[in-house]
Amino acid sequence: MNTEDVLGKAPLFAALDRESAAALRTSITEVQLSKGQTIFHENETGDRLYVVLEGKVKLSRTSPDGRENVLSVLGPSEMFGELSLFDPRPRTATATALTEVRLAGLGHDDLRPWLTGRPEVALHLLRALAQRLRRTNDVLADLVFTDVPGRVAKQLLDLAERFGTKTDDGMRVHHDLTQEELAQLVGASRETVNKALADFAHRGWLRIEAKAVVILDHDRLYNRSR
Repeated sequence: MNTEDVLGKAPLFAALDRESAAALRTSITEVQLSKGQTIFHENETGDRLYVVLEGKVKLSRTSPDGRENVLSVLGPSEMFGELSLFDPRPRTATATALTEVRLAGLGHDDLRPWLTGRPEVALHLLRALAQRLRRTNDVLADLVFTDVPGRVAKQLLDLAERFGTKTDDGMRVHHDLTQEELAQLVGASRETVNKALADFAHRGWLRIEAKAVVILDHDRLYNRSR
């Protein structure tokens, strides 16, 4: 998809007609980053939001003793950094490029006056924040009620829905996460997550590849995630 199509699927642009979308795009600054570069750090002051145009971005938090927790992996048309548009407190996460990334950045000072006369766009942004809150609630519930293999299955299916490509024998999910990052996303140790993946592979539900999996039996994996 071209840049216009990718932006058109982002919550900020989804409620706009073609003329309004074109007007807002004039305020966009494109940012290109190499794999591993940081977009912003946790506790920094937030002054803009971003839409992913190409590549993948991970959002993470770091504990006082240095341990990292991966909150989510974002891809094209997904937005991040919008929380500081409504709440001026510091950033709640660190955003890092998982791959080579191209982003559309919008400064809050440019966006706030533009939103004043367009309440439907503000509603779309609030809906996106509400969906993220629901997702956070689901993750917290899974940490309490779902075992590690179930959480692994659920994360793989979520990644497949957003990044999967169909192949002759299943769905290839190139998530671009290291084993450690995948474990951080699941909220478990690398050893426990690897054990769950090995078990799924042994059962014929998936095939493990470098920073990817091929889902061979979606139904069984889905049943294990519930």
